[in-house]
Amino acid sequence: MEAFVVFTREETTDPEELATYSSGVGPSFDGHDVTFLAAYGAMEHLEGPPVEGAVILRFPTMQAARDWYHSPAYQTIAAHRFAGSRYRAFVIEGRR
Repeated sequence: MEAFVVFTREETTDPEELATYSSGVGPSFDGHDVTFLAAYGAMEHLEGPPVEGAVILRFPTMQAARDWYHSPAYQTIAAHRFAGSRYRAFVIEGRR
């Protein structure tokens, strides 16, 4: 069953660290079956505190999503995201 990884950027704390992450994250997807469904496009906030941006990724399974997120390639570059911003992230299984 498909799974979706959702990131919401709550606050940028170090633009240079975040830029390093943004410019280097692409190769972390190599070898992973991922589809970008949304990435920092126009948004309309409906509820709760506004976020700076959001990303939605589709993977074929929960395990595939976990494999990418926990991969050394992603965790190495994610250190820059952690240093440069506050995000919320989760993986959710699609409907049957």
